[in-house]
Parts: sequence; structure tokens; C-alpha cells
Amino acid sequence: MKKILMFSCLLYTLPQISYSDVPAKQVKEVSHLMSFIQNSKCTMNRNGKEHSTEKSLSHIKRKYKHYKDDIKSTEDFIRLAATKSTFSGKAYTIKCSDQDVIKSQDWLLSELESYRKK
Repeated sequence: MKKILMFSCLLYTLPQISYSDVPAKQVKEVSHLMSFIQNSKCTMNRNGKEHSTEKSLSHIKRKYKHYKDDIKSTEDFIRLAATKSTFSGKAYTIKCSDQDVIKSQDWLLSELESYRKK
């Protein structure tokens, strides 16, 4: 019983998302992109279904955890966690008010470029 309790406590205390696999200088970039998505008020289309900002970010975080060993840069984060469906291979798209639909990869790479220029 003690082992089960200890294991449960360990799982509970694990952080929501860990950036330990992203080089230190890029932690800020990944964090910025997460905030950018959260504050965008845009919808993400995944496999023909539109998802809110909250659901999109949650999905991206899950994919980040899945691919964390393969992510070595901010561009890897975008490519692996926020670009396309793992199952169908279809690109994710973003729709923001008063703007044309854009691939999520292009949207995030553009924001990353703007962030780096600041």
C-alpha cells in the first residue's frame, strides 16, 4: 500500500509541462508561443473540427509531452507538437477574426520570427 501511495504522490507532483529537453535559451521562446496561442482567441482546425484556444493549447501540450525527447529547438516544438495530425497527416490550420485561414506552422513560425526580432 505504501508503494502505491508513494507512486500516486509522485505522479501527482510531476509538472504539467517540462522544458528540460529544450535548450535553455529557447525555453522563453516556447513559453512565449504557448502564451501566444492562449491569448490569440483564434480557432484551430484539426482533422476537420474547430477547437477553442484552450483545447488547442491542451492538445499541443499533450503532443509536446509525447515528443519531448525529439524536441531540441523551438522549431522542433512547432513541427512536432503544433503542425499536423499524427494520425491523418493533415496540417492544422488557424482562423483568427478578420484574417485568412493559415497553416499553424506558418502562423507560429511567423510569431517566432517576430519574437526573435524584439
